[in-house]
Amino acid sequence: MAPSGRKHAKSRACIIPSGYTVISLQFSSDTAARHSLYVKEHRVRSESGSRRPLDRTLFVLNIPPYCSEGAVKELFSQFGSVNSVELRDHPGSLQDSGPRLSRYFRSAGKQGFKVGYIVFENSSSIPAAKSHPHDVPLVVCTEQRPVKTGLQKWIQQYRDSFIQPEKLQEVVDSFMEDYDKRKAEEAEHQRKEAEEQREDEEGWVKVTRRHKGTKARPHTETANQRTLQKEMRKKKRKELMNFYTWQLRNTKKEHIAELRKKFEEDKQRIALLRAQRKFRPY
Repeated sequence: MAPSGRKHAKSRACIIPSGYTVISLQFSSDTAARHSLYVKEHRVRSESGSRRPLDRTLFVLNIPPYCSEGAVKELFSQFGSVNSVELRDHPGSLQDSGPRLSRYFRSAGKQGFKVGYIVFENSSSIPAAKSHPHDVPLVVCTEQRPVKTGLQKWIQQYRDSFIQPEKLQEVVDSFMEDYDKRKAEEAEHQRKEAEEQREDEEGWVKVTRRHKGTKARPHTETANQRTLQKEMRKKKRKELMNFYTWQLRNTKKEHIAELRKKFEEDKQRIALLRAQRKFRPY
């Protein structure tokens, strides 16, 4: 009888039809229960920024609540050096509208399964993670990196909820420095735009040659304000025409004369219509 081929089969990665690779997760070596993570290379062209590069970002689904960003970073460090880990409640686009807030000013996140974006230092770490055997689980809690759960986790969260004044002051000072720097850059940018779009006394704008590949300048708030001021100056010049008393008197006389003229024309038109409306049987 021929021997079974299962004993000699090599461990392979488990790939499901949607393109995700299944990676087994085990809380500790003592537990028999396993959890499944679904990983896939992150390929969203609209997010091809520095924080989520297309060729070095791994998208992970079904991350359990006991896995923090630090634990996820330690787990996937065996496939290569990890630059950053981002855990979210739902998948979504990256928002760079403002500076990243400190944990002191962020609202408490929901406790539940999350999705993650893992950015590696090298692109070769992506295929290494996707080719990990399904029957070899990643162990979360070890002697080198213990993970607290249950009552110990709640006690640690309670202790972390107390804010040290010194650390808070450092965070506030750092945030204000970044804020002042951003405001100074915005003011400098607006000043340069105002100088480029400044008009002379006759209303002309000096046009200079741009560098090759520079896009046309869109309408900015400074340009809109300048146009509004120009319209206000025109309006003021028109208002000065009826400023003096004799100007107002002459304007009223001209207006009354025009009304009388139109009144006489209307009277003649009505009389003509009445004459044409008479009944003439023969």
